[in-house]
Amino acid sequence: MGFKSTLRPGLIQLRVLDLDKTLDCYKNVVGLDEVGRTSDGRVMLKCYDEFDHHSVVLRKASEAGLDYVAFKVADVKALEEIKVKTEKFGYKVTELKANDEQPGFGKRYAFTICTGHQLQVYAEVELAKKFPPIKNPDIWHEQPRGMRATRLDHFLLYGPGIDEAERFMKEVFDMYVPEVCNTPDGKRLAAWITGSNKAHDLAFVEYPKPGKMHHFAFFLETWQDVLNAADLIAINHLKLDIGPTRHAITRGTTIYFWEPSGNRIETYCGGYTAYPDNPQRVWDADQLGRGLFYFSGEMIPSFLEVVT
Repeated sequence: MGFKSTLRPGLIQLRVLDLDKTLDCYKNVVGLDEVGRTSDGRVMLKCYDEFDHHSVVLRKASEAGLDYVAFKVADVKALEEIKVKTEKFGYKVTELKANDEQPGFGKRYAFTICTGHQLQVYAEVELAKKFPPIKNPDIWHEQPRGMRATRLDHFLLYGPGIDEAERFMKEVFDMYVPEVCNTPDGKRLAAWITGSNKAHDLAFVEYPKPGKMHHFAFFLETWQDVLNAADLIAINHLKLDIGPTRHAITRGTTIYFWEPSGNRIETYCGGYTAYPDNPQRVWDADQLGRGLFYFSGEMIPSFLEVVT
């Protein structure tokens, strides 16, 4: 299928407690490249298979968690249309000037949605100094390190009012919802949302506290890479949450762990091909354990309860 106006999740800025120790994990265990540092000490990183200037930013803070996530859209026309539609939806929009705070990025629009998360949107970003080969290309320009994370894949956010958030992503970002989970009384418990044919670019789970992050994910190419990630988690004494295992929801193979500052990372592989005309997959809340952890079919309390 062709992409609609929203191309992909392109940027995440995280709060971390121990910058040096956490940065070492992202670079040497996950396998990201350090792109540079800002004048206020934030560190910019990217995956080896990404073209854009950077996709992950670490900011030292007293509390771990999420500052914001940003989506790239097709062009300036799409960017301006999203600004207008966001304001019409009822959210206040703030303009962030090019290269202001995020080197290499063009103008961004920022707004806080009902779940308490700040989302940003942009259309222009500089190419990284070192991006994947494009002329008679080899599969990489240098052998990937660590977990061999190819790209930033998706976010899972916890907050209140996800039915409104789901409607916002459909009406303003032109996304669609391949899969949902509902409570016995028919209320939305979780929604998996995409702008392309990935099973999800973004997911929401209903939660009373606003602005919380459950995890963000890097894409791995193979199940063997997921197993390699599990080895590296053990070798580096990182705290494992779940896996290696398989989701029935989105059908990906997966492993979850916490980086040294306590933010949960997923290494995600596979997933079905989504199309907007496919029937929506629907889960009952009492089947969520089987949906998330297909092999055991059992919910693991830490998976639902621990957020940053």
